[in-house]
Amino acid sequence: MRIIVDGFGGDNAPLEVLKGCVRAVGELGVDITVVGNESAIRECAQTNGVDISCLTLRHAEAVMDVCTEPTKILKECSDTSMAVGLKLLADGEGDAFLSAGSTGALVVGATFIVKRIKGVKRTALATLIPTLKGNCLLLDSGANSDCRPEMLCQFGIMGSAYMSRFMNISEPRVGLANIGAEPSKGRDLEIEAYKLLSDAPINFVGNIEGRDIPTGAADVAVADGFTGNLILKTVEGMGKFFSANLKEMFSYGVGSKIGALLLMKKIKDFRKKTDYTEHGGAPLLGTQKPVIKAHGSSDAKAFYNAVRQAKICAENDLVGGITESIRELKSRTDGQEEAEQQDGQA
Repeated sequence: MRIIVDGFGGDNAPLEVLKGCVRAVGELGVDITVVGNESAIRECAQTNGVDISCLTLRHAEAVMDVCTEPTKILKECSDTSMAVGLKLLADGEGDAFLSAGSTGALVVGATFIVKRIKGVKRTALATLIPTLKGNCLLLDSGANSDCRPEMLCQFGIMGSAYMSRFMNISEPRVGLANIGAEPSKGRDLEIEAYKLLSDAPINFVGNIEGRDIPTGAADVAVADGFTGNLILKTVEGMGKFFSANLKEMFSYGVGSKIGALLLMKKIKDFRKKTDYTEHGGAPLLGTQKPVIKAHGSSDAKAFYNAVRQAKICAENDLVGGITESIRELKSRTDGQEEAEQQDGQA
């Protein structure tokens, strides 16, 4: 399994990238190509005592700044580590690509360099959120602020394929994030998307409200990127809120500290659920090859888990599963249109 990694994506690059990749090679049995300024990478590794002899390096002169206009990755910034890495993936020199760099640039680059699966209208960032029943995949979590109903329908299909192949859930429950459970709730976007999702080849369970996501009402939560990102950031904030309050409660007095010792395993399990480094990153669903977006502040542990995630996505043919599901949707839609035409002629 060949994983291509943007060596200069993220706040802690390239050191944490290198540390995570070296660990991944040793423990996951993958081949990793790190893309970036080769002399800077070697100097960083030597200065910090990191043996990178197990990694393959591919030189890229520049770095895609997070403040740079995302579309510039296609021309003006085509010599950056992100752009070169995506080109390597598109040319078949790797099985998956990983970056903690600019989300906007990654979405644009993956869409136009790696390209979308045939029939997919928009790629979507998919993020796992911990729930009382396991995890819920939220998409889109930030790639597309403005969406059409048919895009949300495809998000549901892609999310269902991901949870089936990546999380081994049979017939994942797909819910549409909305302000009420009734089909008539929401904007025109949600009302029309509800109709399309109801006819899609997935286990659609209807509308779900924000409070339903943490309780595990669905395995997949569908939303436009604007709404999805608000949900994601709220969940992340609440995770920090609860962790801080737990720490305060168990630091008050001798009795609280004894209680903390007795519950230490449970506390660690809770923190693990809300720790983004455990999941590694968010897959960009809808591309012709697996592309993973790691958190901008990822450390070595997060990069290691992101590589693991990329490996599993490639091994389980996530792209093939999404392709098959989109094809099934098109076949069903074409059949319905043909039937409607025949009824009209009759």
